[in-house]
Amino acid sequence: MIDIKLLREKPEFVRAQVARKKFSVDFDAIQACDDERRNVIKEFEVARAAQNAANAEMAKMPKGSPEFIAKVAEMKAVSVKVKDLQNKEKEIEEKWRGLFLTVPNLPHPSVPSGRTENDNVVHSTWGPALDSFPHAKPHYDIAWFSKLVDLERGSKVTGAGFPFLIGDMARLMRALINFCLEEATNGGFTEVMAPLLVNAASATATGQLPDKEGQMYHSPTDDLYLIPTSEVPVTNFFRDETFRADELPVLRTCYTPCFRREAGSYGKDVRGLNRLHQFDKVELVKWTHPDTSFDELESLRQVSEGVLQKLGLPYRVLLICEGDIGFSHSKQYDLEVFAAGQKRWLEVSSCSCFTDFQARRANIRFRDADGKLAFVHTLNGSCLGLPRTFAAILENNLQPDGTVIVPEALRRWVGKDRIGFAS
Repeated sequence: MIDIKLLREKPEFVRAQVARKKFSVDFDAIQACDDERRNVIKEFEVARAAQNAANAEMAKMPKGSPEFIAKVAEMKAVSVKVKDLQNKEKEIEEKWRGLFLTVPNLPHPSVPSGRTENDNVVHSTWGPALDSFPHAKPHYDIAWFSKLVDLERGSKVTGAGFPFLIGDMARLMRALINFCLEEATNGGFTEVMAPLLVNAASATATGQLPDKEGQMYHSPTDDLYLIPTSEVPVTNFFRDETFRADELPVLRTCYTPCFRREAGSYGKDVRGLNRLHQFDKVELVKWTHPDTSFDELESLRQVSEGVLQKLGLPYRVLLICEGDIGFSHSKQYDLEVFAAGQKRWLEVSSCSCFTDFQARRANIRFRDADGKLAFVHTLNGSCLGLPRTFAAILENNLQPDGTVIVPEALRRWVGKDRIGFAS
């Protein structure tokens, strides 16, 4: 969440910044609720102070005296009022928090203007010419693809978007996981293994709630959510904890399967591996000092770019515009690989700085050398979203005989330099 002091002191500034993004916020309702909340808190504190003063007076009175008996009767009425105000304060606090959680993070000044994905800015590109893959075809049209990526049986067992990977495809995915984790740890990230289910507090801390309820799988019986990304459990690892300033930055990497309902997806975007409900991803997470967070964003992005370069996949980096940036994000880069068979760009990574937005929700702070407490800044990035990376490898490295050349960086895990069946 943003700093409530900023909203109180500069309401027009906050409204203008939020208007740059795509999210609708009822600021009038928030302000009215905040005013009511502050009045209730003040009234409760006055009543509690009167109660404490009366208690102090009673302590000085002889028990059983007329004054003591009269004060006891008076205190019963005061106690009822204090309890009523305490309950009222709790109710208004919950209402206020629910409203305040609808306010997105403010975009960084360097975020470009624009309303849709068409306004995103190409920051940089890398790789061979896009027409240098003469044998490419869409991965789902490769003759043996359906034998080794069994979408039909996955649909039978679970539903659409839950494929089985078989033989060479399972080994190639495992190789990608191992390679991404190795590159991340070489880059200074400590590997962790995380839970695949999180509670509502964790999902709220990272901004999935209340923004993305419809995209997550939810178990009502336990009130737990399957993770849409390991950013959620990993960021919450330090919830309600305090760092020393000299401990920052802290870097973690995590592989997990991820689960998203992807409601509303249709057409060519969902064919083959383009959009799945269960998919593998290696995540990068940072907790940083506020003074260095945007520099840390650049180095975070470079880790993901380095992986794509070693895989030999052409890619572009997009600086996401204000109208397309995420709810919790202050600045966001997306990395897209070129899938030569489909002749289109596929997003495989999103690298973002959240400033102190998530840290305020999760209460993650640091203490500086002077002992002052402040909120850390959090960042995360995909290294990488693996199914689309996988699809680009299949399409770009397809050979005339129907086999696919394995990128050299993956061969020690795959155990061969080609996969698939020759025609």
